[in-house]
Amino acid sequence: MQISASAVSLNVADPAASAAFLVEHFGFTQAMAADGFASLAREDAGMSVVFLRTGLASLPADQRDEHAAGLILAFVVDDLEGELARLEREGVAITMPLTPEPWGERAFQVRDPNRVIVQLVDWEGEVAPEYR
Repeated sequence: MQISASAVSLNVADPAASAAFLVEHFGFTQAMAADGFASLAREDAGMSVVFLRTGLASLPADQRDEHAAGLILAFVVDDLEGELARLEREGVAITMPLTPEPWGERAFQVRDPNRVIVQLVDWEGEVAPEYR
Protein backbone atom coordinates (compact mmCIF):
# COMPACT_ATOMS: atom_id res chain seq x y z
CA MET A 1 0.00 0.00 0.00
CA GLN A 2 1.13 3.52 -0.79
CA ILE A 3 -0.63 6.43 0.91
CA SER A 4 -0.72 9.54 -1.24
CA ALA A 5 -2.53 11.90 1.15
CA SER A 6 -4.00 11.98 4.66
CA ALA A 7 -7.03 13.66 6.18
CA VAL A 8 -8.88 13.66 9.44
CA SER A 9 -12.64 14.05 9.09
CA LEU A 10 -14.67 15.41 11.99
CA ASN A 11 -18.44 15.60 12.40
CA VAL A 12 -19.55 18.91 13.91
CA ALA A 13 -22.77 20.91 14.10
CA ASP A 14 -21.34 23.90 12.22
CA PRO A 15 -18.54 23.03 9.75
CA ALA A 16 -18.19 26.63 8.57
CA ALA A 17 -17.45 27.84 12.13
CA SER A 18 -14.76 25.18 12.70
CA ALA A 19 -13.27 25.90 9.28
CA ALA A 20 -13.17 29.65 9.93
CA PHE A 21 -11.43 29.03 13.28
CA LEU A 22 -8.62 26.99 11.68
CA VAL A 23 -8.28 29.52 8.84
CA GLU A 24 -8.17 32.55 11.15
CA HIS A 25 -6.03 31.20 13.97
CA PHE A 26 -3.98 28.35 12.49
CA GLY A 27 -3.24 29.42 8.91
CA PHE A 28 -5.23 26.73 7.10
CA THR A 29 -6.78 27.47 3.71
CA GLN A 30 -10.14 26.25 2.56
CA ALA A 31 -9.54 23.81 -0.30
CA MET A 32 -13.19 22.88 -0.91
CA ALA A 33 -16.56 23.64 0.62
CA ALA A 34 -20.22 22.83 0.08
CA ASP A 35 -23.35 22.75 2.19
CA GLY A 36 -22.39 20.82 5.33
CA PHE A 37 -18.78 20.27 4.28
CA ALA A 38 -15.42 22.07 4.47
CA SER A 39 -11.98 20.74 3.58
CA LEU A 40 -8.92 22.61 4.84
CA ALA A 41 -5.25 22.27 4.04
CA ARG A 42 -1.80 23.53 4.95
CA GLU A 43 1.23 22.46 2.93
CA ASP A 44 3.28 21.90 6.07
CA ALA A 45 0.60 20.02 8.06
CA GLY A 46 0.98 16.68 6.29
CA MET A 47 -2.79 16.17 6.31
CA SER A 48 -6.06 17.85 5.49
CA VAL A 49 -8.78 18.58 8.01
CA VAL A 50 -12.35 17.97 6.90
CA PHE A 51 -15.45 19.10 8.78
CA LEU A 52 -18.79 17.43 8.04
CA ARG A 53 -22.11 18.55 9.44
CA THR A 54 -23.65 16.02 11.78
CA GLY A 55 -26.74 14.42 10.32
CA LEU A 56 -25.55 14.41 6.68
CA ALA A 57 -27.34 11.72 4.71
CA SER A 58 -24.11 10.91 2.85
CA LEU A 59 -22.58 9.59 6.08
CA PRO A 60 -23.22 5.98 7.12
CA ALA A 61 -26.22 5.79 9.46
CA ASP A 62 -24.10 4.74 12.45
CA GLN A 63 -21.86 7.83 12.04
CA ARG A 64 -24.37 10.55 11.11
CA ASP A 65 -25.10 11.88 14.54
CA GLU A 66 -21.70 11.31 16.15
CA HIS A 67 -19.85 14.48 17.19
CA ALA A 68 -16.07 14.69 17.10
CA ALA A 69 -15.78 13.97 20.82
CA GLY A 70 -12.82 12.38 22.53
CA LEU A 71 -10.50 13.53 19.76
CA ILE A 72 -7.57 15.93 19.91
CA LEU A 73 -6.38 17.66 16.76
CA ALA A 74 -2.68 18.05 17.62
CA PHE A 75 -0.03 20.03 15.76
CA VAL A 76 3.68 20.02 16.61
CA VAL A 77 5.07 23.56 16.35
CA ASP A 78 8.51 25.18 16.53
CA ASP A 79 7.70 28.08 18.88
CA LEU A 80 5.18 26.87 21.45
CA GLU A 81 5.43 29.93 23.71
CA GLY A 82 5.16 32.24 20.71
CA GLU A 83 2.03 30.46 19.48
CA LEU A 84 0.51 30.61 22.95
CA ALA A 85 1.15 34.37 23.17
CA ARG A 86 -0.23 34.92 19.64
CA LEU A 87 -3.44 33.03 20.34
CA GLU A 88 -3.91 34.89 23.63
CA ARG A 89 -3.46 38.22 21.78
CA GLU A 90 -6.07 37.05 19.26
CA GLY A 91 -8.51 36.45 22.10
CA VAL A 92 -8.60 32.64 21.80
CA ALA A 93 -9.46 31.03 25.14
CA ILE A 94 -6.73 28.67 26.34
CA THR A 95 -8.61 25.66 27.71
CA MET A 96 -5.53 23.78 28.96
CA PRO A 97 -2.52 25.85 30.03
CA LEU A 98 0.97 25.11 28.81
CA THR A 99 1.66 21.79 30.51
CA PRO A 100 4.98 19.91 30.61
CA GLU A 101 4.80 16.12 30.66
CA PRO A 102 7.51 13.89 32.20
CA TRP A 103 8.22 12.26 28.80
CA GLY A 104 9.35 15.62 27.30
CA GLU A 105 6.16 16.78 25.62
CA ARG A 106 4.85 20.27 26.33
CA ALA A 107 1.38 21.25 25.16
CA PHE A 108 -1.54 23.61 25.52
CA GLN A 109 -5.07 23.37 24.18
CA VAL A 110 -7.85 25.53 22.78
CA ARG A 111 -11.32 24.61 21.53
CA ASP A 112 -12.97 25.68 18.31
CA PRO A 113 -16.61 26.92 18.17
CA ASN A 114 -17.82 23.28 17.96
CA ARG A 115 -15.68 22.35 21.00
CA VAL A 116 -13.14 20.41 18.92
CA ILE A 117 -9.88 20.36 20.89
CA VAL A 118 -6.85 21.80 19.10
CA GLN A 119 -3.56 21.10 20.85
CA LEU A 120 -0.21 22.67 20.05
CA VAL A 121 2.80 20.62 21.09
CA ASP A 122 6.57 20.61 21.17
CA TRP A 123 9.11 18.11 22.51
CA GLU A 124 11.42 20.61 24.21
CA GLY A 125 10.59 19.62 27.80
CA GLU A 126 12.82 17.85 30.26
CA VAL A 127 12.56 14.06 30.10
CA ALA A 128 12.31 12.32 33.46
CA PRO A 129 14.74 9.42 34.01
CA GLU A 130 11.98 6.81 33.87
CA TYR A 131 11.14 7.92 30.29
CA ARG A 132 14.67 7.82 28.90
